[in-house]
Amino acid sequence: LVNSDRSWRQRAWYYTHVYAGPKNKDEVYVLNVGFGRSTDGGKTSSSLNPPHGDNHDLWIAPDDPKRMIESNDGGANVSLDGGQTWTESAFSTGQFYHVTTDNAFPYRILGAQQDNSTVRIVSRKSAGNIGPDDWTSTAGGESGYIAVKPNDPDIVFGGSYGGDLSWINHRTNQSRAVDPWPNNPMGHGAEDSEYRFQWTYPILFSQHNPNVLYTCSQFVLKSTNMGQSWTKISPDLTRNDKSTMGPSGGPITKDNTSVEYYGTVFTLAESSKNKNVLWAGSDDGRIHVTRDGGKSWKEITPSQMPKNGLVSMIEASPFAEGTAFVAVDNHENDDYAPYAYRTTDFGATWTPIVGGVKKDEFFRVIREDRKRKGLLYGGTERGVLVSFDNGNQWQSLSLNLPVTPVHDLAWKDDDLIVATHGRGFWVLDDVTPLQQAGWSTKTTVFAPKDAVAARWGSGGGRRRRGASSAPISDVGANPLSGLVVSYFLAQPAKSVELVVKDAKGTIVSKRSGSTEKGFQRTSMWLEYSSWEMLPGMILWSGFPSPIAAPPGAYKLETTIDGVVTSHTVKWLRDPRSVGTDNDLMAQFEFLQKVSARLTEANRAVKTCRELREKHPGSPLVSDLTQIEESIYQTKNKSGQDPLNYPIRLNDKLAGVYSNAQGGTTRPTDQAVEVFKRLSLELQVQLDRLAAIQKQLAK
Repeated sequence: LVNSDRSWRQRAWYYTHVYAGPKNKDEVYVLNVGFGRSTDGGKTSSSLNPPHGDNHDLWIAPDDPKRMIESNDGGANVSLDGGQTWTESAFSTGQFYHVTTDNAFPYRILGAQQDNSTVRIVSRKSAGNIGPDDWTSTAGGESGYIAVKPNDPDIVFGGSYGGDLSWINHRTNQSRAVDPWPNNPMGHGAEDSEYRFQWTYPILFSQHNPNVLYTCSQFVLKSTNMGQSWTKISPDLTRNDKSTMGPSGGPITKDNTSVEYYGTVFTLAESSKNKNVLWAGSDDGRIHVTRDGGKSWKEITPSQMPKNGLVSMIEASPFAEGTAFVAVDNHENDDYAPYAYRTTDFGATWTPIVGGVKKDEFFRVIREDRKRKGLLYGGTERGVLVSFDNGNQWQSLSLNLPVTPVHDLAWKDDDLIVATHGRGFWVLDDVTPLQQAGWSTKTTVFAPKDAVAARWGSGGGRRRRGASSAPISDVGANPLSGLVVSYFLAQPAKSVELVVKDAKGTIVSKRSGSTEKGFQRTSMWLEYSSWEMLPGMILWSGFPSPIAAPPGAYKLETTIDGVVTSHTVKWLRDPRSVGTDNDLMAQFEFLQKVSARLTEANRAVKTCRELREKHPGSPLVSDLTQIEESIYQTKNKSGQDPLNYPIRLNDKLAGVYSNAQGGTTRPTDQAVEVFKRLSLELQVQLDRLAAIQKQLAK
C-alpha cells in the first residue's frame, strides 16, 4: 500500500483511472472527482485543476508531457503547460441527452447537458452570431428531459436524476419543485424505491391539451395542474425484475445516485392524431400502447427485439395514429448492432428498418418529418442518417457534423435540430429539399418554404478582455435571411438567374446563383428600389434605402441555362412586428409615394441645371436657380454643412421617408400630414419649372 488517502479512489467504479507519466517512472496521474498528480510514485500528491470535475480520461503527449488533453463530465480541456492552465471554451463539447423547442419566434432550443446547466438558447438572432449571451439555464438538471408549455414558451419543466422535477417561469423568474414522489433515493438501490425514475426519464406536454403533462417512473404519470398532483395512469410497464434493482458499484465501493436505476419507462410518445394513444418503452426491453388514455395497456414488444434491449426512443407518426417507429439500444449488452422497428397497426406487427445501416452503428432516436410521410431522420452513435422510404433504406445525412453520438433529434419549422453527446447542439436549416423527392440525379429547383421578413445576423463577434468586437470561434451561426432558394445541378451550369416579381410583374429582387455542380443554396431579400439621388448631393435626413416588400404572394423565377422554373412564394410578416399586414401595406404605399415625390424633386434639380447650361444667356436663368435652391440646399458641400445652411424640400421629404421607414407599421398621421404639405410646396416649384420649360421651348 503506497497511499490510503480516500480522495484517490472516489467513485472508483465510475471513473477512477491511473496513468503513468511517459518520461518519469515516479510520475503518476489519478483521475476521479478531482485530478491528482504525484511525482514520488504515489506517496504524496498535488491537485491539478481543470475547469471541470468528474474526470474520466487523459492523454499525454509521449514526446512532450506538458501537452495534455483530459475529458470530464463537462467536456474536454487542453493544457500546454503540464496542467497548470487549461482551455475552457475554445470548442463545443456539450453533452446533451435530449432536445426540444418552444413556440416562440424565433424558436428556442432547450436541453440538459451532462454535469452542466440546462440550456435555453435562441435558434437565430438579429445581430451578430449566436454566443454565450444568447442562452440561459432553465428548469431541471444535467440529465433531464425538458418540456415547454405549448401555449406559453416562458414556462418550462425540467427533470433531473432521483426523480427531481421542477418548473420555472422565465417571465417572473419564479420556480417550483413538483417531484412526482419527493422521497430522495440517494444511496439506495432501485429495489428500495416506490417510484423508480431513470437518470433521464421522460417529460412531455400533450399536443392536444397544454395543461396535460406526462412523466414516467416504472409507471406513466399524468398531471393537469402544473405538477401540484400526479395520477398514475398505468401499471408497472417494465419487467420488474428485482435481480436488476440492487445497489450498484460494489462490492468494494457502492455508488447509488439513482443514475443506474433499471426497470423504468425510458421513453413515452403521444399520438398527435389521437390524444388517447400513448406509446411507452422501458429500459429493460418492453413496449406498451394504450388507446384509451391509459385505462388499459397492451404489451406489443417486437418478438425479434433483443430481450433486454433499451427502448431508447419511440416516435409516434404525425400521419397515422397506429404508426410508430422504435429505436433500440443494446450496446450495454455488448451488442452494437442497429435495431429499429416500424409498426402501422398499433404494434400488432413490426418490421425491422435497418437497411443500409452499418452493422455496428446502433440507433438512439428516430424522428419522422412533419410534412413528408415516410421521410425519417435517425440519430446513431456516430451521426445522423436519413431514409426516404419509411426506414427501409438509410444513408448518411451527417454532412459537416462531426462524428459524434446523437442522442436526440427535433423537427421545428422545417429545421432539424440535433442533440449530440459531446459536440453541443447542431441545426440543419430548412430541410424542405429533402421533402421533395427525385432530385438526386437531375437538375432540380426546389419549391421554397414560406419566407419571413426577418433579418438574421451574420459575422460579428463580442467583446473579450476589453478588445474591440471581433469574430470568435465559440459561437453559433445564423441561418440565411429572407427567401431561401435551393437547387441541385446535375452538371455545372453556364448561368443561374433568380428573379422575384410581384403580382403586377414588377421585379422586386434579382441575383445570380452559383453554377457549380451539386446542391446549392442562396437567399434573396424582397425589397423595391427607392428614390433617385443626384451624384454629390449632401442630405442631412438620409439617403435612398430600399422599400421593404409588403406581405403577400410573389413569383420566383429561377432560370438555369435558359430553362425557367416558377414557384409562388409567400412573404410573411415578422411575427414580432407591431403592425398588421394592412399596416405594412399602408407603410409600403406611403413610402412609394414619398419616394416618387423625392425622385421628382431631384429630377427637377437636374433639369434646372441642364436648362441653365443650355440657355446661359436667358433671363429665366435666375428663376431656374431660385427653383433649384427651393428644392435643394446648394450651399451644402460636406456632411455637417446642413447645420449651417437650412435644408430644403428634398431633404425634408427624405426626413419624412426615414421617419416612416423606421419600424414595422403604418406611418403616423402627422407624417402623412407633413408629407402633404411638403408635396404641395414641391408642386409649386414643379409647376414653375414646367412653365419655364414651355417658354424655353418656343
